[in-house]
Amino acid sequence: MAQSPGPSALWLVRHGESMGNLADAQAHEQGSGRLELDVRDPDVPLSSTGESQADALGSWLAGLPAGERPTTVLSSPFTRAAATAQRAVAASGADLTIRYDERLRERDFGAFDGMTRDGIREAYPDEARRRDLLGKFYYRPPGGESWADVALRVRSLLATEALRHDGERLLCVSHQAVVMVFRYVLEELTEPQLLEIDRGDQIANTSVTRYELSDGRFRLVTFNGVEHLDDHPDDEAPVTEENDVPSPA
Repeated sequence: MAQSPGPSALWLVRHGESMGNLADAQAHEQGSGRLELDVRDPDVPLSSTGESQADALGSWLAGLPAGERPTTVLSSPFTRAAATAQRAVAASGADLTIRYDERLRERDFGAFDGMTRDGIREAYPDEARRRDLLGKFYYRPPGGESWADVALRVRSLLATEALRHDGERLLCVSHQAVVMVFRYVLEELTEPQLLEIDRGDQIANTSVTRYELSDGRFRLVTFNGVEHLDDHPDDEAPVTEENDVPSPA
């Protein structure tokens, strides 16, 4: 049977630590209901640690055998993801063009954008109860997206990019929830299976989740890998796992 067109390998990378991650941690420490950010979510930059993590990723990629390195890069247009892709490619020394695709963007939090869990529960108690009823996968914040909505974006991207990047080793830089939903789509997981994985693993900043095409299907090779950070010679690029997603749960 003829092989369907598509990348021979797919790499999913979460962006480096962002100023939003730091603001979220600070808000939780202070018991604040809202993050102290003066930019919109698409414009949140990397922290200095996030920049070092992206550089470490690029240096690690440069050390891989030539036949294993990504050959093309696709990124979320959000600043923290785009900067991660740009720094990683620069540090790798590879001559790679980065394309930007809004289907890789962060999940839209709607009315919850910039709020903490406690802030959401205080301001939107009815929504918190509705989220408890529907669960994480299908719950959609007011004006925002559910994980199921993100799955539609992922399926669309895979359908179109398969033709564009046939035989390539495609690296996608995106966000925590998007990486998790890729697993749901690529591995044909059930909702309970996906949520069980999510309960056990926070997606680390610049972590690598890698699939190889085998017998017409993508097979998971590495999930949430941080080898490039563990091997970094100093502590400028530590492993960080701050959650991107405000939730009333």
